[in-house]
Amino acid sequence: MAAVQPKITFNNGRLCPLLGFGTYKCEPSEVTEIVKEAINAGYRHFDCAHVYGNEKEIGIGLNKKLKDGTVQREDLFITSKLWNTCHKKEMVVPAIKESLSNLGLEYLDLYLIHWPMGFKEGNETYPKDDNGKVIYSNTHFSETWQGMEDCVRLGLTKSIGLSNFNSKQVQEILDKATVVPVNNQVECHPYLNQSKLIAFCREKGISVTAYSPLGSPARPLPTDIAKRVIDDEIVKELAEKYNKTAAQILIRYQIQRDVIVIPKTANKERIKGNFEALSFKLLEQDMELLNHLEHPQGRMIPFFELKDHKDYPFNHVF
Repeated sequence: MAAVQPKITFNNGRLCPLLGFGTYKCEPSEVTEIVKEAINAGYRHFDCAHVYGNEKEIGIGLNKKLKDGTVQREDLFITSKLWNTCHKKEMVVPAIKESLSNLGLEYLDLYLIHWPMGFKEGNETYPKDDNGKVIYSNTHFSETWQGMEDCVRLGLTKSIGLSNFNSKQVQEILDKATVVPVNNQVECHPYLNQSKLIAFCREKGISVTAYSPLGSPARPLPTDIAKRVIDDEIVKELAEKYNKTAAQILIRYQIQRDVIVIPKTANKERIKGNFEALSFKLLEQDMELLNHLEHPQGRMIPFFELKDHKDYPFNHVF
């Protein structure tokens, strides 16, 4: 029996579990079993994306647990994301239908524009010129949003939102939207706590999801950061104080901020361990300690190679 999970209410009245399971870089050969393990551990929220290349295998895992009666479809919250090569309005509905087909589902709970930056349309994930540079699309994300709204009207997804959008870009969507985004998914951890962006989004009625909440342990470190947030002395001291893992401290940090959090792991023990972040609470002074770990170069996924794109989101302050 899954533990009762804290949920957040979107601006359209729909509920989303605050703790989810990330599937980025989950190997297709392993992810079916990982999804089944995660459901058995209590997870009901799964974060997916077309570009991760594993939606078919995730779908097999989800449907096995649906068929054996462990969960009903209404118990699950499934997110996917529109890739950058499908930003033209007429490409959005076919793209979500492809994700639904791969996942073996009739609808998504949340569909996001993965990045504000459009790439040249076509079958290549990263279309490149002869010099190896990504070829961009001129399509603006406000056009993409019109296609996202069609997805809601057609019943293909219950909610729509954004990912990696800065505050200025979120406002551009709001200025033209007839269906308001419910969520903005961004990199977020104590070295990049996103407090300004979170406050802005909340003021507009938009929830925030934290990806890479452990600071992307598998990625190379920026040269001016000495250690990962998961190895930070303060985080390690708090883990010792609460008799928890550093990962549990970082996950709990987001939950107490009412920020949806989607840690990823392929390790069976860590799948269970991360879920146990629901079972304790950090003291307010310890939340403040974590808030003060912000680092000016704390972003682990800057996508610098796309910095010249007109819609690159990280040139703006927040």
